Amino acid sequence: MTAANSLATAAEIRAHLIDQFNRALCSPSGFGGEIALHLLINHLLFIERQPEAFAQQRRAWEDSGAFTATGVTGAFRELIPGRNYEEGMASVFAEFAQRRGWLKSERLLTAEAYEALKGSVRQWAGKDRTWPDVTAAFGAPSVLFGGDNPLYGKSLGYLSEDMEQPMVVFHLWNGCAPGTNTWPPEHEQPLLLAVRFGGGLFRQSFTFTPEGERRMPGPDHHHPT
Repeated sequence: MTAANSLATAAEIRAHLIDQFNRALCSPSGFGGEIALHLLINHLLFIERQPEAFAQQRRAWEDSGAFTATGVTGAFRELIPGRNYEEGMASVFAEFAQRRGWLKSERLLTAEAYEALKGSVRQWAGKDRTWPDVTAAFGAPSVLFGGDNPLYGKSLGYLSEDMEQPMVVFHLWNGCAPGTNTWPPEHEQPLLLAVRFGGGLFRQSFTFTPEGERRMPGPDHHHPT
């Protein structure tokens, strides 16, 4: 049997789970998608003795339209083509983690830089953009959901030093045209489909680029790869 004094402490377990949760956010498909994030959250909230907190969050997501019968993934599947909705799903869970103090970031924007981003980005997204356009305009993201391979979609999250401010998220897509299954994708860089931030109704938090409007899944869409 394992001696009791050799077991990890509650603080060590919490730190380990937070690390695993952040890794799962950045590579959701590699960790099992939304179900894995649910499990990690349940474990963390058990340790923090607030198991009811996620049920409250789910109700808020349901009220805003960010949570459907197939979870947050389902809400994104209605707006983002292909499998790129997983990175978008992870960004919503990251916002919950931000409020809990779990989210790890590579960079925080000053209050001035954050306000400039938030104030200009909706108009800026009125034209088609690519991943390099986003980083050239706003710098490296605070959190990268989906990895740095340009052949795959991803979401870029930007955080303020004031953690009460909402994350600004850029949702980018790369893949094949509907009805095709070619590889590599036709685009050298992911295309920006939408920028998302703010409270209220989930759908209304999105500003779609022209490309995002063109590629938005319809009711009979079969989700290209």
